[in-house]
Amino acid sequence: MLTGECAVSQTGLDAVALKPKECDVRAALDTPFDTVAVDYEGREHLPDAEVLRELAADREVRLTMPVRADGFDPTGDDDLWNWVPEGVRRVFVAGHAAYLSEEERRRAVAPRLAAGLERAPEAWVGTEGVERVALAAGGTQYELLSRSTETDLRALRATGYDGEIAVYAPTVLADDEDEILDGVGAYAARRRPVAKALPTDAATDARAEGRAREVLGKAVRDYALVGDVETVRDRVSSIKEAGADIVVGYPARGVEKFSE
Repeated sequence: MLTGECAVSQTGLDAVALKPKECDVRAALDTPFDTVAVDYEGREHLPDAEVLRELAADREVRLTMPVRADGFDPTGDDDLWNWVPEGVRRVFVAGHAAYLSEEERRRAVAPRLAAGLERAPEAWVGTEGVERVALAAGGTQYELLSRSTETDLRALRATGYDGEIAVYAPTVLADDEDEILDGVGAYAARRRPVAKALPTDAATDARAEGRAREVLGKAVRDYALVGDVETVRDRVSSIKEAGADIVVGYPARGVEKFSE
């Protein structure tokens, strides 16, 4: 842990998510979080096993594994299962189409999630696009923050669901609107309701103007954690009060912003 207190440590976030395409995931050691989730961005960007081993010696590490992808398929080609170092836990996801071949995209998700959890029952299960399947499979439900997250969590808890729920949220600790839009404007713009509301060919970063800036200004607050420390802390608190157990922040402006 860091000896000094940095701003992000005051937000109530529980873990940090890093993208190995963007940074050396060992940068997590410079953040105040005991848990780090390593995103999957294609096999060519997998961290070396030794890097994961080094990180796992000091943190709880969770590696995203697309269960339909060759190497990670618990019902077929699983050569990468044994590559994952001991002590590194898993996050099972269906896998983004951008990182899958046509054949991989045709594979059924449900039986692979079930088989994965049989082998690694402590795994988290990413729910994006497969919410019902993920819930049926069990495990910690790992959801993307959205405009309906808090309502959905309350409804789920009201039905008696008592399993663990984690929420993933891109995070920008800044109150400058241009910094926020540069950090998560494009991310929010990819969400279907936002894409429909945006003018055609509108800029989605700090250059956004008029209607586009208005739409994005609301969207980034629906789909990300943005603002000063107090604002983000209040939002994290609301998410947890609604039913989340863990909130994972992705440093959208660079991991160094999580160690300042």
